[in-house]
Amino acid sequence: MLPLLLAAGSGIGWGTADFMGGLAARRLPLLTVSLVSQAAGAVFILILVLVRGTGAEETAVLGVGLVAGVIGGLGLLALYRALAIGPMSIVAPTAALSAAVPVAWGLLRGERPEPIQYVGVALAVAGIVLAARTPGEQGGNPHRRGIAYGLVAAVTLGAFVALLDEAGRSDPLWAVMMVRVGALTLMTIAVIATRPSLRMRRRDGARLGAVGVIDNGSNLLFALAADAGGLLALTSVLASLYPVSTVLLARWVLRERLARHQVAGVAAALAGLALIAAG
Repeated sequence: MLPLLLAAGSGIGWGTADFMGGLAARRLPLLTVSLVSQAAGAVFILILVLVRGTGAEETAVLGVGLVAGVIGGLGLLALYRALAIGPMSIVAPTAALSAAVPVAWGLLRGERPEPIQYVGVALAVAGIVLAARTPGEQGGNPHRRGIAYGLVAAVTLGAFVALLDEAGRSDPLWAVMMVRVGALTLMTIAVIATRPSLRMRRRDGARLGAVGVIDNGSNLLFALAADAGGLLALTSVLASLYPVSTVLLARWVLRERLARHQVAGVAAALAGLALIAAG
């Protein structure tokens, strides 16, 4: 049960960080939001590493974590590009299919959840896709490149979760540290190439710092779920519930109205969560 709770906590944290980062991106350049929050998260994890005072238990975790960070960063860039040029109502649920990648990987490596948990996984993934789908016109000719970028985002973000799980089973703290090094390096290169404004109010800086801490704390929770022996086919689904928490925060904080399919998606995701826990 502990791995499932840790994974669910990571999903709630990722959704909260996405919500807060999305609000900041309404006032600041997206790359600025990403770089500052990633840097703050790196400082947070570095402090934890220094407090522990020991190196990685296995050197392999450093390479796996670094690759995970780069792939995760590429996934975010692909997602942002997809949302910029494609229909959001189609791109967002396409990217939400990232949950299927670690589930498939877990099953291929021999994980066998209980039968009721398979039903829970199917319900949860369907709910995630519905909750992520934004209301909008369904007619017209969708931008094929936008959907292609959405598929790239789904594969790379799913691969990130699988790699974070793999590294977390060796050393959760150093896994998250190297993930942040990889992602921060990629974001720094992107910022140097595009040169967005880094000027912001002190209040915005504090909020982005909070985003980074929450995001990296969520990474650590997921890595700890792996270290505790959680099945990737289950923990990845619970962690992928982050669109649900983002949607609910938008409803409660911004008073945004949910479309019927989003309400159905949230209900299906929660029902899937209950079935996974029941197994």
